[in-house]
Amino acid sequence: MGLRAWIVAGALLWAGAAHGAWTHVGDVDRTEALPDGIEVSAGAAKLRVTVQADGVFRVRLAPDGHFVGDASWAVVSGAAAPTVRVSDRRDAMTVDAGDVVATVRKSPLRVEFADRAGRVLLADAADMPMAWSDTPHGRRVRGWKAMPAGEHYYGLGDKAGPLDRRGRAFTMWNTDAYAWQGHTDPLYKSIPFFIGLRAGGAYGVFFDNTHRSRFDFGQESEDVLSFGAEGGELDYYFIAGPQPARVIERYTALTGRTPLPPMWALGFQQSRYTYTPEARVREIADTLRKERIPTDAIYLDIDYQDGYAPFTVDRKAFPDFERMIADLRAQGLRTVLITDLHIKNDPGKPYAPYDSGLREDVFIHNPDGSLYVGPVWPGDSVFPDFTLGRVREWWGGLYRDFVAMGAAGYWNDMNEPSVFRVPGNTMSLDAVHRMDDGSTRDHRAIHNVYGMLNARATYEGLLKLQPDQRPFVLTRAAYAGTQRYAATWTGDNTASWHHLAQSTPNLLSLGLSGYAMAGDDIGGFIGSPSADLLTRWYQLGAFNPVFRSHAATDTRGHEAWVDGEAHTTLRRAAIEQRYRLMPYLYTLAEENARTGMPLMRPVFLHYPQAEAFYGNDRDFLFGSDLFVAPVADERLDAHAVTLPPGTWYAFATSQQHVAGKTPMKIDPRPTAVPVYARAGAIVPMQPLVQHTGETPEGPLQLQVYLPAQGAGDCRGALYQDDGVTMAYRDGASLRVAYSCEVSKRNVSLVSHVEYDAYTPWWKDAELTLFGVGTRPASIRVDGKPLSGWRHDAVAKTLTLTVRDARRDWRVDVLR
Repeated sequence: MGLRAWIVAGALLWAGAAHGAWTHVGDVDRTEALPDGIEVSAGAAKLRVTVQADGVFRVRLAPDGHFVGDASWAVVSGAAAPTVRVSDRRDAMTVDAGDVVATVRKSPLRVEFADRAGRVLLADAADMPMAWSDTPHGRRVRGWKAMPAGEHYYGLGDKAGPLDRRGRAFTMWNTDAYAWQGHTDPLYKSIPFFIGLRAGGAYGVFFDNTHRSRFDFGQESEDVLSFGAEGGELDYYFIAGPQPARVIERYTALTGRTPLPPMWALGFQQSRYTYTPEARVREIADTLRKERIPTDAIYLDIDYQDGYAPFTVDRKAFPDFERMIADLRAQGLRTVLITDLHIKNDPGKPYAPYDSGLREDVFIHNPDGSLYVGPVWPGDSVFPDFTLGRVREWWGGLYRDFVAMGAAGYWNDMNEPSVFRVPGNTMSLDAVHRMDDGSTRDHRAIHNVYGMLNARATYEGLLKLQPDQRPFVLTRAAYAGTQRYAATWTGDNTASWHHLAQSTPNLLSLGLSGYAMAGDDIGGFIGSPSADLLTRWYQLGAFNPVFRSHAATDTRGHEAWVDGEAHTTLRRAAIEQRYRLMPYLYTLAEENARTGMPLMRPVFLHYPQAEAFYGNDRDFLFGSDLFVAPVADERLDAHAVTLPPGTWYAFATSQQHVAGKTPMKIDPRPTAVPVYARAGAIVPMQPLVQHTGETPEGPLQLQVYLPAQGAGDCRGALYQDDGVTMAYRDGASLRVAYSCEVSKRNVSLVSHVEYDAYTPWWKDAELTLFGVGTRPASIRVDGKPLSGWRHDAVAKTLTLTVRDARRDWRVDVLR
């Protein structure tokens, strides 16, 4: 069977034989230059290739020649497009913009993208033009691309299995995937974006289609990748690099970036399904403080509600709910409340969300005009029609009472949407969603974006109720762009070593897909982890963007203290290390908000030529300066670690390791996660606190990992603001850049205040320099001799303090 026949056969299996064969686009017979690109016709079909922004092209196919409206749930208005140059030759048209050239071949119609040097980055398969197939429920669309040998694929959001997607196929259909495993697909989120990486060069593709879609990275044919959907348009964006980081920056500029979260959301969060009654919640809070487990939040799952009805309180179990929230806040603990989107269908009884929703006609209907009703936790339930702006506003207003009570965050669960005891465990595909323009869509078109719109309604409602406070929303389901509204987690994982190991590729993939603020249930939601497994999970979770311990109601406790003092000490130490790193972590969060760069990063994001890390699912970078090599299995074999290129220090020591030498073998049962700092890193830290609202006692701490003499790239950064309000958007922030230089006779360190409109908790800065083997002859600060510094010849460290350090200063260490 030839290649084309092989692909057609596979495609027909995906489409379903009953729907008939694909109709492929033919030869170009008309061309037209547009202000931002080109449009070509092939019979009745039309194709547009336009430039959206620097390095970003959009490709749209209209089989009948009519393009649907331009609206997108994911895409935000971007920067102005660069100058576009169009040429029309006998065999092809080209669109030249910046460093990328798009070429549309005329016979048959095919699209390819190449860099300025002519290196093809992405091209339609040679004998497989784009195609469509009419079905009883709409028109399916698909495109096939050549897949070069040695190219690797990453992204698609939250997907199980290895980080590299090559050789596998995936479905985008938000699913309540209880007890999912490494082979399970689909999961809770649909983020139809991937990155291609080959020999250090990268590009991205975002397929903006909310219908059920499928991506195939060589499963049908080893040298072809394809993507398509069961409805909607073949509408995708090509995003140039060439660096993987540049692809992410451009993709998040296209789909939006995560707002800077409240600092407390970066702290440790304690949860369970479920803490009830009120006395149990207070007991957990008191134990956290008694055991000195730094913590910033406690979650309440569905049992705090009256009959599981959202936006209610069970006053028998929680008689003094408001006072409890206030008392927790006095202990430095925020309260996060679950608020599922299903509204209990309870006519004739006083239930404000149902009554007001019915009155304002906010619920989804069946095709016959009746309310769509489905069973969930409260029993029969109705569902808000979040595609309508007025419904999102109604939903946001439901939080008014909880906000007044002092709750700090909200958890949107079950929003795939999950519906019990029905085919597919979700809403009827014929359910009708209304649009603001008066048109309607069935659930097939809205399903994958429904959870996103729920999170959007929550976020925007909270912002309206408290305009000066940063909302915190946690969502389970998502579509591309949901990072603008909510953090997320990986759903109902299990208490297994497999799921501990799986957490890293899932979270790395979410970060590569623009969704950096993510975590998993520490210890596994389902089942009871062994003491060793739970400890390892705390140690790894301390380097996840969202750090939340959560467990099902029928499991043993997952709290840090449940396995005796030895394990409590190790888990406490992991949490404490995170809180000491809070200045570094918060600076990463601000970088993510500004550029889209994730907090957890695969090594190839900063070292794209390091092909040895293309398939590494265990180790990762935490920011650009820390390398984390967690213990993620229960084997007793020595734990081998291969470092990224360059020289790395064992964290908080002067022990140096050079990449490329014999891989390190370390104790398989370390007392902490192995962490390494890049030679040249300047890492801001702080004294230990029990929550982020507590003021650290002491100076800002700067750990300086000295590079070799003459080596460049010695740097660090610090960003700070009040951590809670929106004042930073008006400029109330502090931004400092640090650098160092090592020569034969001198080590110099420089602080430069780039922006100074916020007074931090610290006045002085304590510097610890690692890798200082010999005692300095003298130390000067701004040219003046400094006394009181300390040199440890055994540890090879030098410690000194710069007074009044919120300014430009220079330290010279004279050898």
